[in-house]
Amino acid sequence: MTWPVARRRDGEERAWLRGAPPPRWLRWLPIVLLVGLGALQVGTEQHLELGFLLGAIPPLAALSYGPVATGLLGAVVTVILALPPAGFGRPGNSDVLIVLFVSVLSVLIAWVRQRRDEHLVTVRTVAEAAQFAVLPPLPERVGRVRCAGLYRAAHRGALVGGDFFDVRRGPHGVRAVVGDVQGHGLSAVGTVAGLLGAFREAVLDQPDLEGVAARLDRRLVVDTAGDELAELFATAVLLEFPDDSSVVRIVSCGHPCPLLLRGGRVTEIPVPSGAPLGVGLDVEPPVGISLGLRRGDRLLALTDGVTEARDSAGRFYPLAERLRSHASDEPAALTDAVWRDVVRFAGTVRDDLTLLVFAPDVP
Repeated sequence: MTWPVARRRDGEERAWLRGAPPPRWLRWLPIVLLVGLGALQVGTEQHLELGFLLGAIPPLAALSYGPVATGLLGAVVTVILALPPAGFGRPGNSDVLIVLFVSVLSVLIAWVRQRRDEHLVTVRTVAEAAQFAVLPPLPERVGRVRCAGLYRAAHRGALVGGDFFDVRRGPHGVRAVVGDVQGHGLSAVGTVAGLLGAFREAVLDQPDLEGVAARLDRRLVVDTAGDELAELFATAVLLEFPDDSSVVRIVSCGHPCPLLLRGGRVTEIPVPSGAPLGVGLDVEPPVGISLGLRRGDRLLALTDGVTEARDSAGRFYPLAERLRSHASDEPAALTDAVWRDVVRFAGTVRDDLTLLVFAPDVP
């Protein structure tokens, strides 16, 4: 199973300051400082005034250790500073009391930090479970179609944003959807959940993609029926890979056209763009097309977060040009390559971003 949300290669994985475990160097820093100060004091002929540096060890320990280990290091520092043979200058009673107070305060800080970390782990676990329920893991294969994808939510720390996707097998073959809800971030998660639920139901009982699109449109219309000021809409592209033929059927509801990788060439599939979801498809119903597939073909469905990523000069990311060198890659390798290239090009991506690659088995 692959999880597109996990494909974050721009250094924005959980860092130490965002709840990740402390780095190894930080855990070793108090011990290295204690040993280094001791060696420096022993190795010099004159006694140096290094007691103030010893006072920094308990607070450093509180950043990465629990209250027990922090208290132990604080006790060691206090004893060393209080013993004259240790040679750390001429500490008076006030100096020892200050270091002792700092050590006790560091133990309290370590206890509070440990409780906070435990709470963050619990909250993160619950949040990830809820978000995984909205966007479940993407299988490596659905029917005769191999799949891979990358997904990046614009909201920092969130796993789900305004983009949505799903791949399901039903009575009429393998069907997939890639879409983009108006807006981005956590405010769009409820709409995403509603659309994905409607898609999963429609896959089972709608005979064609136009019917699936109508079901998604009805979902948005119903959700906004009670709010006269609501202007909620979404764009989406739907794909269908029938079990009994080597074609792909595509329907677009105001969404960017999919791309076809064939023989080292990248082609934009000219799918007629219907009205976006939520504005009533009875006004402008989508018109689907069928495209014959060949062995080795790759199809890419994406959101505008990919093509609208900009560099420092304001230029858009040229996805079609960059794909030519990766046309023969496996789906997972292709998505990883695109993600690394987007990050190198734009530095950071500030919009929801989705890219799904489909590699159907063609006889």
